[in-house]
Amino acid sequence: MRKIFIQCLWPNQIFRNYRKAKMSISTSNYAVLNTGQKMPLIGLGTWKSAPGEVKTAVENALKIGYRHVDCAAVYNNEAEIGDLFKEIIGVDKMVKREELFVTSKLWNTKHDPEDVEPACRKSLEDLKLTYLDLYLIHWPYAFQKGDSSFPKNPDGTMQYDYIDYKETWKAMERLVEKGLVKAIGLSNFNRQQINDVITAATIKPAALQVECHPYLAQNELIGHCQKNGIIVTAYSPLGSSDRMWKAADEPVLLEDAAIKTIANEHGKSPAQVLLRWQVQRGVVAIPKSVNAARIAQNLQVFDFALTEDEMKTVGNLNRNWRYIVPKIVVDNKSVFRDALHPHYPFNDPY
Repeated sequence: MRKIFIQCLWPNQIFRNYRKAKMSISTSNYAVLNTGQKMPLIGLGTWKSAPGEVKTAVENALKIGYRHVDCAAVYNNEAEIGDLFKEIIGVDKMVKREELFVTSKLWNTKHDPEDVEPACRKSLEDLKLTYLDLYLIHWPYAFQKGDSSFPKNPDGTMQYDYIDYKETWKAMERLVEKGLVKAIGLSNFNRQQINDVITAATIKPAALQVECHPYLAQNELIGHCQKNGIIVTAYSPLGSSDRMWKAADEPVLLEDAAIKTIANEHGKSPAQVLLRWQVQRGVVAIPKSVNAARIAQNLQVFDFALTEDEMKTVGNLNRNWRYIVPKIVVDNKSVFRDALHPHYPFNDPY
């Protein structure tokens, strides 16, 4: 297997090396979707990447060899990413379109079948692309359609819709038929919801994106997806310690003693161990960063391997701990925002 590594984390040196060698990710560092597409095992996440920062972050990532960018309409930064894509993607430019894997997601206010294609076309327009490699239903439950991405009642609770996600899926399939997307998939769906979609589908889901890290190993859900030919992507693979609703007393994944011990053994960072654990078990990971050195470091996970015992040690850290559960304050109490919706995915074990 051909390996890649970056000699130094200083951004200017990385970029000079790129110009000399034009590094690319080896085909052995891809997962293969049920469509035959190759999806790089490490991608750049763009959730929480602020306007003014995200363009530079994606540019830095692509310069050093990333070929997978994860986007979503609700992140409100696709237009800025698209400005970069327009500059650097093309036959005679830094990245050929067929070399780049781009994911976007259908937001909760666009579940009505008549809204699916316009929403997809809006992402394509913003990203300056003619097609997406993968398009996901972001969550299984719907919000009321309208101009607001988060429509709320006067008491702060969400205004929901109750569209059957199987009907939304049928509209997603038409995007494939029209050539707007190459593959379609799901995000934040549980096992039963995945089964519901598979049963109704003409085109099977190619991928499932869920929160996944050693504290939320998702072993049962990953096994179920593998049996059904669905590739799993881990979002927040490092624990998402920068999100705004972080609790002061929650466990910090990057500070876990067992992870630090393994990292020291390999001369790697805790983040690299967390990402290596994912790719070594065939799970795609999309760590977010706008820091050039960390972006580079997150790609350096193909020049070492965890031992069988180390894989077990990391796997045994599972505590079914979710960092990414949207909350709101109602009557001065913090509550799970969407737990009462009939399509809320986290009431089931997996």
